[in-house]
Amino acid sequence: QVQLVESGGGLVQPGGSLRLSCAASGSTFTINAMGWYLQAPGKERELVASITDSTTNYADSVRGRFTISRDNTKNTVYLQMNSLKPEDTAVYYCKTIATVRGYTFQYWGQGTQVTVSS
Repeated sequence: QVQLVESGGGLVQPGGSLRLSCAASGSTFTINAMGWYLQAPGKERELVASITDSTTNYADSVRGRFTISRDNTKNTVYLQMNSLKPEDTAVYYCKTIATVRGYTFQYWGQGTQVTVSS
């Protein structure tokens, strides 16, 4: 099994920055991909950014403002969020696709609230 623990959310003014972290732990596993998703009130969960060994991908709404990165030695993925806008307000969820004992599954973090407001 893989557990994901998120941190870094909070309240920030428009134009400010936050850095979200998501650390994976558990039994021996291999991470195939990691990503960040957001879910605004009353809306569907949607992809913000994802990262594999060789590629990164961003939603159009955050491209140029957010940066996803990964520290393989710590099994941690980060989301640097700059130039935040009120419409970025949402719960942000970390997801990983990982292989454990030869089986590949997706795992979700608990979510962290990001609120952008003046």
